[in-house]
Amino acid sequence: MMTRIPFLALVAMLGTVAPAGITTSDTRPTEPAAAAPDTAETTRFVVDGIPVILRRNTSNDVVAANLYLLGGTRQLTPPTAGIEALLLVASERGTKKYPGAEVRQRLARLGSSISLEANEDWSQIDLHAIRSGFDSTWAILADRVIEPTLAPAEVTLVRDQMIAAARQRGEQPDDAATQMADSLLYLGHPYALAAMGTPASLAAITVPQLQRYHDEQFVTSRMLLVVVGNVDRPHIEQLVRGTLATLPRGSYRWTPPPPPPVGGRAITFDDRALPTNYLLGYAPGPAAKDPDYTALRVATAVLSGRLFTEVRSRRNLSYAVESPFLERAYGVGGLYVTTVDPNAVLRIMRSELNDLQTGEVESEGLKRLVQQFITEYYLKNETNADQANELARAELYEGDYRNADRLIDELRRVTPADVERAAQKYLVNFRFAYVGDTTKVDRALLSRF
Repeated sequence: MMTRIPFLALVAMLGTVAPAGITTSDTRPTEPAAAAPDTAETTRFVVDGIPVILRRNTSNDVVAANLYLLGGTRQLTPPTAGIEALLLVASERGTKKYPGAEVRQRLARLGSSISLEANEDWSQIDLHAIRSGFDSTWAILADRVIEPTLAPAEVTLVRDQMIAAARQRGEQPDDAATQMADSLLYLGHPYALAAMGTPASLAAITVPQLQRYHDEQFVTSRMLLVVVGNVDRPHIEQLVRGTLATLPRGSYRWTPPPPPPVGGRAITFDDRALPTNYLLGYAPGPAAKDPDYTALRVATAVLSGRLFTEVRSRRNLSYAVESPFLERAYGVGGLYVTTVDPNAVLRIMRSELNDLQTGEVESEGLKRLVQQFITEYYLKNETNADQANELARAELYEGDYRNADRLIDELRRVTPADVERAAQKYLVNFRFAYVGDTTKVDRALLSRF
């Protein structure tokens, strides 16, 4: 499921541009990143086929290591949706070296954490530890990837929990709107599959299927490792070579996902007797390598600010209103609101969008907005874990980790004319999902977007 980005937190998800493949024959230099902090040096190298990005940050003793299994929903089919997520979650219930509850008990004693996320482009398993406990925590992470026990009783427990969570997502109106909007946007696209699975797909996955998937798909060619912390390259090479690099190589190669299907306006409704109505619309945008990608990101931020002022602050028609930007290989702009009066909000949204598309943003105001982006970006990337995610997005979406440090310059180059052009070109032909009382919305208003 894709996450909407609130206006004030939008910059926290600022990423990078164009996807490209990862190969073991990479000969790019590994000099420090262009704008890395004084205390950090960033390098890229390959350990027995596994690409590694290391930012050595000596300013603190926290180490973040994010392991990415590339491919996401492109590794799945409708019957296997959720299989990788189920396998990774179940790995917490025991491995060959750390059976049963020992995984959780050892992490608790170390004061470390290992978290999981499965999304449309990759699954990731993230390690957070202090320097003195890094090696011990790494051993647990590696064994979860290499030799999970997958005991039937434990798999059943995890499966039941994931099925309950999947059902709950469909019951919550906000989540239901997101799922419906995603379905309209990505009809026939790999992103249409649920990385976390559906109740039906999860219920049908067996332990032998999980074991076969592990044998076939947990290969080093699908891996990218990003480490940020006060550890050096020889140390990381030693850890990787003795653990993850023992897995089969495989033949996977990262490539960009296809663009969202071309289509016109679309609307879908879920009629529910709710006091508040939920509306979410998406409009597909440019490829991440396109200069308009950053311009559209800024345009949605400008529109979010205007909607917040007009819908929430002045008229008190909503607690939550924004123009989200979804960061993928192809950017997506959107419109989102929860409100008791959808028609009034739609008229305001249409008016504010018209103004954005037909009149240039005031230059000084744009500079202030961009500066806010930059401030929020630096605040967001104070943690080692967030820096690791930014470096990974740069590597995967543009093919060069160093572009994570070039984003600031890209933002500053966006002009008022760029914002107007991006709004005109991409914030059109919205595909809307509506959850709530359908008698309160005028469908003709939705068709104007």
